[in-house]
Amino acid sequence: MKPSDHILIVDDDRDIREMVADYLRKNGLRASTAADGREMRAALEAQDIDLIVLDLMLPGDDGLVLCRNLRAGPHKAIPVLMLTARDDATDRIVGLEMGADDYLAKPFSPRELLARINAVIRRTRMLPPNLRVSEAVRLIAFGRWRLDTTARHLLDAEGTAIALSGGEFRLLRVFLDHPQRVLSRDQLLNLTQGRDAEHFDRSIDLLVSRLRQRLQDDARDQSYIKTVRSEGYVFSQAVTLVGEGS
Repeated sequence: MKPSDHILIVDDDRDIREMVADYLRKNGLRASTAADGREMRAALEAQDIDLIVLDLMLPGDDGLVLCRNLRAGPHKAIPVLMLTARDDATDRIVGLEMGADDYLAKPFSPRELLARINAVIRRTRMLPPNLRVSEAVRLIAFGRWRLDTTARHLLDAEGTAIALSGGEFRLLRVFLDHPQRVLSRDQLLNLTQGRDAEHFDRSIDLLVSRLRQRLQDDARDQSYIKTVRSEGYVFSQAVTLVGEGS
């Protein structure tokens, strides 16, 4: 991780956010803090942020609402690490559904948080070799969609851009690079999240569900991503690489 990486800690507990900020600074990072959604939005407008540590329980708009709004707005590419008040599977699942890249239950050690931050930033920036596309290829076409690999969003048949979260983009790239091939949940975890991934199968199922919604893929018809019982998922559409000038 670069020493210049800038982390925004959003937590209404002043002691926690200052403790985390101090620890990150001692480990070579820049850190800013915010107590709620209003301060978070102000920080995002004023500074370049590389990752947001976002508490679930906040006054006003809670972390889930703020994460969902982030994924729909101009800062959608910034990874989010969600802090939950307890080790509750429901909190984790809902956080992932809203677009969080990872989660950590309170109480936590600053060292573990730093390790999670490192992991999220690494896998956000470093696509596996099979996901790298040549500079001459910007668009990948499939069905009624095209994926813009530079802007990292979908384009429909009319050219309207559909925003993707970082996790959705990585998962779609995996499917597009392996069409007509059944991929297990473990394979999808490894290809999208790398060695740091925890084997939490439900997170892949949630990510597939979110990607299907983006593709307007009916869960019953499954025109794009088909579920293969007891095995995983398969991307069933033909894929075409489109040059920059095409």
